[in-house]
Amino acid sequence: MTVKDIIKITLNLVIVYLIGGFILAFVYANASPKIFQNNVKAEQEALKQLIPGADFTKLGDWTIHDKHAKYFEAKKDGATAGYVIQSFGKGYSSYINTFVAVDRDFVVQKINILAHGETPGLGDEIELDYFKDRLKGKDVDHLKVLKTETKEYVEAISGATISSRAVTEDAVKHGVEFLIKTVKEGGTADVQHQHN
Repeated sequence: MTVKDIIKITLNLVIVYLIGGFILAFVYANASPKIFQNNVKAEQEALKQLIPGADFTKLGDWTIHDKHAKYFEAKKDGATAGYVIQSFGKGYSSYINTFVAVDRDFVVQKINILAHGETPGLGDEIELDYFKDRLKGKDVDHLKVLKTETKEYVEAISGATISSRAVTEDAVKHGVEFLIKTVKEGGTADVQHQHN
């Protein structure tokens, strides 16, 4: 193989990579707005499941575990019905992306797990209604996981205490605390909320 052949092959590869790069850039430029619209639509659907019949207004952004999250006000007939905050909890094998709906008194009404990578058959039970319902009606002082049977606090999923705590004491509790500080007490809207 001569130097001329090597240069020819190299130029051909560069041309192929450039054409591929342009094709990918074109596809991304056309798909990106659609992906964004689909994400916004999915977010709106998730919000409507948490507080049905409400209209949502984004109040701001916050950060937990270096994850960007949002919070919203829910209104029905022009009056505040509650709030929804996106939060993250550090689980056994993932960060658990959670939506938390509270009423005007900052009592948990419903949660929705948006994404996680917890252990199948154990930690992934955080998605099941029986666990999510354990948080309903809890104020910030009662968002604590116990390994024993309890109605006052939140009973851990058997064999998945870390995942249970990640949702309850990390994602949900810190989200509710942030809402109380920011919305109720008028604290800073954009803050870094870190817990290790």
